[in-house]
Amino acid sequence: MSDYALVLDKKSVDQEISIHSLNAMGIDECGLNKMDREILMTIIKKYNGGPVGIETISASVNEDKNTLEDVYEPFLIQAGFIDKTLRGRIATKMSYEHFNIEFTNATQKELFE
Repeated sequence: MSDYALVLDKKSVDQEISIHSLNAMGIDECGLNKMDREILMTIIKKYNGGPVGIETISASVNEDKNTLEDVYEPFLIQAGFIDKTLRGRIATKMSYEHFNIEFTNATQKELFE
């Protein structure tokens, strides 16, 4: 972020610089980057919200399974966007809301109500 401050001729990093730099890096207001959003949309759109296995997600988003488990998944779970179950990963109601997608899947509703 300090690089953006220098480019914009600012002496310090303020809210404007922070927002500008995060937008430039493709990070949204919830802290999701491009791959985070791709993972979530894959679970929601291709696999009806889950459950779906990590190997299937890996193949769908063209990312190594270990990278998904070690890099992306911990944040998505901690932030409340996915749940990890014995049957696979499930997109939470929060994920649907983030993308303004109606949460209509009966199975998903049962899991979260």
